[in-house]
Amino acid sequence: MAAIAGVILAGGLSRRFGGGDKTVHQLGGRPILRRVIDRLSPGCAPLLLNANGDASRFGVGLAVVPDALPGHPGPLAGLLAAMDHLAVDSPDLEWLLSAPGDAPFLPPDLLTRLLAEKDDAPAACAASGGRLHPVVGLWHVSLRPLLRRLLVEEDERRAGRFAAAAGATRVAWEAQPYDPFLNINTPEDLASAEAVLAAYSGA
Repeated sequence: MAAIAGVILAGGLSRRFGGGDKTVHQLGGRPILRRVIDRLSPGCAPLLLNANGDASRFGVGLAVVPDALPGHPGPLAGLLAAMDHLAVDSPDLEWLLSAPGDAPFLPPDLLTRLLAEKDDAPAACAASGGRLHPVVGLWHVSLRPLLRRLLVEEDERRAGRFAAAAGATRVAWEAQPYDPFLNINTPEDLASAEAVLAAYSGA
């Protein structure tokens, strides 16, 4: 399999969690971000971290790509920052896998299934429980101009809108016994994630 880059999107403000960096909070005795890194790093080289501010606070040793656009415009800005970085540092890479930094239960077969089931589409996104997760996706870097146009010229911040415009294939996972794309957005979500770990040690 050809080398594929990855980016963990952690550039948000975590308002619903009370501010700060929710990805550094402990889940089962380990930082949430470290769990995401462990799920993505086997298939992604390089693996980038989209974050804003002092990157040393994460302590994970990944190359950090901050948003180039002001105002924290959301995960699409992080995706564009990663594509811009690859265009300069790794112009030979064609594919970029993205995932949020607050999704600790990403399936181990995420990359292999997205690759296998995208058919001829330039993108594929994960789904579960009847919901699309457009931030969890595999993107051909040729989509960079489209992404920039949507973000900069049209002020489009919805990841689902970009996935639709890119013609992304939908790849579904089972949401039982737990949703592998559970996002930790609030302290209550963190408690739910702890309950998942207590019930399913391999989560």
